[in-house]
Amino acid sequence: MFEYIRKARQNDEGFTLIELLMVIVILGILSGIVVFAVSGITDKGQTSACKTDVKTVSTAVEAYYAAQGVTASYPADDAAAQAALVPKFLHSWPTEVTYALTSGAPVVSATCGGAAFTG
Repeated sequence: MFEYIRKARQNDEGFTLIELLMVIVILGILSGIVVFAVSGITDKGQTSACKTDVKTVSTAVEAYYAAQGVTASYPADDAAAQAALVPKFLHSWPTEVTYALTSGAPVVSATCGGAAFTG
């Protein structure tokens, strides 16, 4: 029995250089596929964050309007909205979001990654 094991160990040669190179090439191809798949997920996350920022500012504008009571009026422009909303209704103003007052109604919009969102 021991002699059989010794003979088997002497004939054990390991992997050839070609086999190791093939494994490395296959792993490289698989990692390349994963990197491109993950980059698409990141783009979707930025788009969702942009949409959420627009909704958050829209909600803050409506909350500000409701808090004004009888003398209700929307903030006039981007700077006025930031001054009115940031201390009370928002922690900070999102960088991509712009605000305008059009025909008496607020328009909140943002452009992220080449796509425009309005709320």
